[in-house]
Amino acid sequence: MQCVSQIEPRVTWLRMHLMKESNKHTHWSRKAVVYQIYPRSFKDTEGDGIGDLKGIIDKLDYLNDGTDASLGVTAIWLNPIYKSPMKDFGYDIADYREIDLIFGNMDTFDQLVTEAHKRDIKIIMDFVPNHTSSEHPWFQESRKSNTNPKRDWYIWKDPKPGGSAPNNWLSVFGGSAWTLDKVTGQYYMHSFLSDQPDLNWRNKEVRDEMADVLEFWLKKGVDGFRTDAVYHLIKDDQFRDDPPNPNYDSSRDEPYNALLHLYSQGRPELIGIANTLCNILGEHNADTFMVSEAYLGLPQMMELYKACGNSLHAPFNFNLISLPWNAAAFKKFIDEYETKLGENDWPNYTLGNHDRSRLATRLGQNRARLAAMLQFTLRGMPFVYYGDELGMEDVSIPADSITDPWGNNVPGFGVGRDPERTPMHWDASPNAGFTSVVPWLPVASDYKKKNVEQESRDPNSMLSFYKELIHYRTNSPALLTGFYKPLESGNENVFMFMRECPAEKLIVGINFSNSEQTTSVSVNGTLFCNTRRGKRGGEKIQTTQLKLNPYEGLVAKLNQ
Repeated sequence: MQCVSQIEPRVTWLRMHLMKESNKHTHWSRKAVVYQIYPRSFKDTEGDGIGDLKGIIDKLDYLNDGTDASLGVTAIWLNPIYKSPMKDFGYDIADYREIDLIFGNMDTFDQLVTEAHKRDIKIIMDFVPNHTSSEHPWFQESRKSNTNPKRDWYIWKDPKPGGSAPNNWLSVFGGSAWTLDKVTGQYYMHSFLSDQPDLNWRNKEVRDEMADVLEFWLKKGVDGFRTDAVYHLIKDDQFRDDPPNPNYDSSRDEPYNALLHLYSQGRPELIGIANTLCNILGEHNADTFMVSEAYLGLPQMMELYKACGNSLHAPFNFNLISLPWNAAAFKKFIDEYETKLGENDWPNYTLGNHDRSRLATRLGQNRARLAAMLQFTLRGMPFVYYGDELGMEDVSIPADSITDPWGNNVPGFGVGRDPERTPMHWDASPNAGFTSVVPWLPVASDYKKKNVEQESRDPNSMLSFYKELIHYRTNSPALLTGFYKPLESGNENVFMFMRECPAEKLIVGINFSNSEQTTSVSVNGTLFCNTRRGKRGGEKIQTTQLKLNPYEGLVAKLNQ
């Protein structure tokens, strides 16, 4: 039985029953578990040390073969696979309508879409609208002359008197956001590398062209998009200087944080651009979905939700990555998030990605299990970064082997992203079964213990735990579409909540501490699953004071 989603705990049952069954309840995103694949590091079949599309196809059954033996995910998000000089590993696109030969070709991509859809796996492409490669034909045209028809496709400005940059804006990847083009005598803007010039989204021709790019991939069978660097799309039309950050500490903070980026990003016009993107998706196919990358607090997130006013878009919620590890902080954020969401809004939670240190490295293995339980029992769309289901950790990269341009440009601040992008661990063979040659990044030293083959045989492994959680979620009406109801645990170390619908009522308890904790919550039901390696599934629970072991999380199905 499908549950009716309730956005706020205070919404009455009468209102819930009166709510129309609509696309927002049946859309595939409402039941999706999204698995992020960094293609370079997933599986190499060409023998060049770099992962490819054929490797993803070969491993689709691992992701979902229709049985409980597979991971059970229902969508995959692919980091960029477009034609690129790879200065930023695909985020510098030279052709939005071509597959880079490193990964395969369009025929291989078509095969991936077909094979994924056979397994009921949706395909989410990485859409990079803020910038192109400096090798893109558009930019090559744009820089030919000040009067070139494509000049205004990018952001060009005259130098200040004396020849310096037009303003003080900074590049995320270090240094000025402006590079002088000696041929035309103007500066072009780049929010990231100088090899990644920013497109001018105030230009209608740019907006129309990028709409055509989206439609091209939708016609190829793509089901959705992860939109990169959305907050950078619109800049101040007066090009005013960003103000200094009064809290900046040069000994502690990376150089980009020296300014408050008030004018170089996040301008009010961004809402209109986001609405345009959502309309493109809605007009083409109501079965699509877009999630936008922007590291924002709740007020800004809610503005992006409002931009579309429909269920086809959500801003990424990265907040769990940076919250302090305590029950009160998690409860405060999640309760407020749920309260602020509108009727058409769908929450999402991510614990890691290709730009952030791995989950198990940040939290440790025990806490990582707790975080995973929390992610899969909360209402909304969970995003899993490849390898986190194995408990993979960051790999230390020697200074002379760093490949990430951010890490090379801004050394000493830990911004390099190579450690979390290392190859997937498939088995205990050389190079973890990822490749037959030297991989593009080193494999972790513990791969013989943490790999798919080994952990699949261990019922207490991280992988087995992820499979259990995902399949429980898939088969639970309350976890799929039930509403979220906060609970007071009576213990500052324990976060508790309910997921409820007419068919099922579940209680979730997460002990954030390394000692046993007692709550004031009564439970009468059956244990659904728990984080402890000694299984307690099926255990009857009847208590007026639920107790949780150190770093234990559990889900109990309550007697109706």
